[in-house]
Amino acid sequence: MNAPIATNILANPLLDEWNTPFGMPPFDLIRAEHFVPAFTVALKVHRDEIDAIAGSADAPTFDNTVAAFDRSGRLFARAEQVFYNLTASETSPALQAAERELAMPLAAHGNAIYMHAGLFKRVDALHAKRESLGLTAEQKRLLERIHLDFVRAGAKLAGDAQKRYAEVTEKLAELTTQFSQNVLADEAGYQLLLASEDDLAGLPEYLRAAARQAAVERGVAEGWVITLSRSLVVPFLTYSTRRDLREQAFKAWIARGEGSNVPGKYDNRGVIVEIMKLRLEQARLHGYASYADYALVDTMAGTKDAVATLLNEVWGPAKLRAADERNALQALADAENAGRGVKVAIEPWDWRYYAEKVRQARYDLDDAQVKPYFSLDRMVEAAFDCAHRLFGISFVARPDLKGYQADVKVYEVRNAEGEAAGLFLQDNFARATKRGGAWMSSFRLQSRIDGDRNILPIIVNNNNFAKGSPTLLSFDDARTLFHEFGHGLHGLLSDVRYERLSGTQVLRDFVELPSQLFEHWLSEPAVLKRHARHVDTGEAIPDELIAKIKAARRFNQGIDSVEYTASALVDLAMHALTDMDGLDADAFECAELERIGMPHDIVMRHRLAHFRHLFAGSSYSSQYYVYLWAEVLDADGYEAFVEAGDPFDAGVAARLKQHIYSTGNTRDPAEAYQAFRGRAPTVTPMLKKKGLVEA
Repeated sequence: MNAPIATNILANPLLDEWNTPFGMPPFDLIRAEHFVPAFTVALKVHRDEIDAIAGSADAPTFDNTVAAFDRSGRLFARAEQVFYNLTASETSPALQAAERELAMPLAAHGNAIYMHAGLFKRVDALHAKRESLGLTAEQKRLLERIHLDFVRAGAKLAGDAQKRYAEVTEKLAELTTQFSQNVLADEAGYQLLLASEDDLAGLPEYLRAAARQAAVERGVAEGWVITLSRSLVVPFLTYSTRRDLREQAFKAWIARGEGSNVPGKYDNRGVIVEIMKLRLEQARLHGYASYADYALVDTMAGTKDAVATLLNEVWGPAKLRAADERNALQALADAENAGRGVKVAIEPWDWRYYAEKVRQARYDLDDAQVKPYFSLDRMVEAAFDCAHRLFGISFVARPDLKGYQADVKVYEVRNAEGEAAGLFLQDNFARATKRGGAWMSSFRLQSRIDGDRNILPIIVNNNNFAKGSPTLLSFDDARTLFHEFGHGLHGLLSDVRYERLSGTQVLRDFVELPSQLFEHWLSEPAVLKRHARHVDTGEAIPDELIAKIKAARRFNQGIDSVEYTASALVDLAMHALTDMDGLDADAFECAELERIGMPHDIVMRHRLAHFRHLFAGSSYSSQYYVYLWAEVLDADGYEAFVEAGDPFDAGVAARLKQHIYSTGNTRDPAEAYQAFRGRAPTVTPMLKKKGLVEA
């Protein structure tokens, strides 16, 4: 991304036509210095398009206003999608500088579009008489969603209020960019050097190999390195017998974004306070008492009370289950240390270590035993096969198409008739230039608005697995791969006319349903027997090992549910505040955890200083609960296949594709779910799946 190139408007690949297969971005030509001049042009082109729609002498119609708005901004969107994908997946100092430079101008552009008085006047007029326009259901949905987008962006605000709203959103863009870059830098700045065999005590061979690979990538000539990538630090906390080193790694991991890993830099706690003050102001300008009130209006849940009810329904049983799990861990620790006359009270850095020992003892199951059957290549093959058996689509490797990084693999997606249906990019490995976590994104969304020509989607999945030779996954890693692939299918299977309604652009507490639902197929014995094969021998995973995996799947659900639900409760409570005076992020986090009765030896899954879901953007702010909401839907939804007696039942799969994966945002999500399931969802299957109530 950093090779120098003479840049001008006439020689900027972001502004040229892309005569590439499928319109794939020409990554080999794109440089960081192209983005600022490209956006300068693209923003003007977009504004001119908007002015033309608003300034039309013709009376507003659906086609000349709403559909025209949906068609506008394609040059801008193309540059934007490349930009944000690269800043997340393959960043550089030059790209980060461009990101900081562009944060406020891009936010200002959004304000200029969605506060455009002339355009909103036309949209508002059509919205007022939408029932009499003879629109199709999809057209009406588009009009309603676009009108709501304008309203929530401040189009109805007047005078100074609208001006201030624009200032707030622009400053928020700057602060969320700073937050994200701080986390990335703080993570990249830490490494735990393992210099001797003693430091490696307890680590299985695959983890030693991954730690050595991390050392090589960081230029460490001798020894092994544990980074703050989840694929390294979690197994280290699971297997290392060195309690002192576990404590070091754990404390660094949970302190990300506090500036402690790189002293004096990258502290997000002050940034959080600034973000929260601006969000509250944003909500009040809209007439809401809190940001949560404002944000949750446009969700399936609708209100803080509905969210709190769901979270509290899980919180109590989760804590009880976690207490039982802790007692088992403490008993094992007591027995293990009795002969040495040492008393070890379970601390957060001990949970995974002793939990793995209990799991091995209780279920005779060891990740080191499981991993050889879960190579990355086999699990990718499994995900593709499940998609083919469910939805008829195929994935054909295209090594001739180069991604933005050497490890990115590109696949042509074909439908049941063998016709091209899109491109799928898979970026599986952790690196210092890539943010943590796992996510799905797009370089282009599906639509058919351009003269009925089907614009094919270009979808990317990002994971952060530790690279190995070969790369072996834990069962949880494999589940993450299936999860993100479920999101990918949501983008790839989209079958809508209008881009605004395409793919994953659904309500936030519906977007996790396709991803979490797809996880279920990984656990199916038929899938495991076909694809979980020993990396050395090619032998299928034994039935007894499958049985152990299934028996252990509810293990440690207490701590897992506590970690997650605590994060969601803290998120909701912070965004429900109606007064930010004197807010201290650390103090608030501690006080809220105390209020809800957080067990002292469990840490919330994402502490505030690195909680990207909340503060690297606004998409999940006050909405981290959505994973649990979707879990209710996915557990209930998969029961349809159980009831049919076949995980690949053709009739259920057809309904699933039609009403969930392909429908985008063309209809209300509750209606879409009922069309698939034949009824509203119930919470019981989710509680049973977690083992929080009796099956």
